[in-house]
Amino acid sequence: MCGILHGFTHIYNVALLPLYLLIQQDLKLPGVEQATLLVTVMMIAYFGPSYPMGILADRFSRKKILGIGLAINGLGFVGLALSRSYPAALACVVLAGFGGSFYHPAATAMVARLYPTGTGKALGLVAVGASAGFFIGPLYSGWRAAASGSWRAPVLELGILGILAAAVFLLLAQEELPDRTNAPGRAHSEKIFPNTTLWLLFFGAALAFSLRDFTGWSMGSLGSLFMQKAHGLDPRFTGLALSSIFLVSIVSNPLFGGLSDRGRMRWTSFVLIVAAATVWVFPRVPRFAIIPVLAVYGFFFLACYPIIEAALMESVHDSVRGRVFGLFITIGGIVGNLAHWFVGAWVRSLGPASDDPSSYYPLYAMLSLLVLLSLAGLPCLHAIRKRERGAESEAS
Repeated sequence: MCGILHGFTHIYNVALLPLYLLIQQDLKLPGVEQATLLVTVMMIAYFGPSYPMGILADRFSRKKILGIGLAINGLGFVGLALSRSYPAALACVVLAGFGGSFYHPAATAMVARLYPTGTGKALGLVAVGASAGFFIGPLYSGWRAAASGSWRAPVLELGILGILAAAVFLLLAQEELPDRTNAPGRAHSEKIFPNTTLWLLFFGAALAFSLRDFTGWSMGSLGSLFMQKAHGLDPRFTGLALSSIFLVSIVSNPLFGGLSDRGRMRWTSFVLIVAAATVWVFPRVPRFAIIPVLAVYGFFFLACYPIIEAALMESVHDSVRGRVFGLFITIGGIVGNLAHWFVGAWVRSLGPASDDPSSYYPLYAMLSLLVLLSLAGLPCLHAIRKRERGAESEAS
């Protein structure tokens, strides 16, 4: 059931990606960057409250946090579908993003507690829900918008389904059992990290992996604009192509998550290096190869998320995991989701050149480089884990 909620959470993250040009036309926006800004604003509202949500996840019912969050997320999408002005649309995406912020701190901390061994595989299995959500979101919204002639129909329908799923979850899901392991570690009321060195290592890791996130979100928004402008593809095909990124990760997330339980740094480096190569290649391939290249990219790139989440959760004690993960994704999410607005503004600046695939080569090369630079976060996480385990050994 946690995986199902994960799916809805990420449906909402990507459902608007094929709809940018339709939203621009309907709301009479002067530039496409205002349409892409809706996703940036939603995702900043999604990641911004993550640390307070992490505090709640360390103290209160994670089941209730998860269910209430999805209901608010769905309500925001219902409101967006009914919005008749750009300010109203902005307000609704803020509400949707706020609801989405409830999920990750509570769910990730809960899975790490329930699976102290094989954490990478467990998070990879829960991530299957995210893969399904990422796949369904652009596929359904692109198809439904093309069939109905309006971007509002899929947004409204997905919002209603999310509210219904939240009600079912709150009725049927079991409460998480309290931690009775009495494992050594700091109490809730104490600091997350006891010294400045650990804080610097943590921020170094979070900032490094925010570069990965910037590329990941760019591949969705920039890919949507690239396919529709440079290749003249319609929202239906665009949604299908973007969905191919996420479908294959249903296999790769548990696969590489499980393999990483025997070597986090090795497998993270492997999947990100391959992903960086496919980012560079993508704008250079002919139209018939778009979907295969995006699928290869998604297979490797998305697999890094459960691996890195497992590494982070293993680096700290259960009593602070919600706060640690909340702060981690606050940093990565805010920096990474500037990508939607950035690529919209960049494509608009191209003017007539936006119809030429070669105009996109420099930006995709930069995004590929950012993925490689994000690998600097791995030694930071390794150092945190080493120091924290040493502190726990002394405490025990």
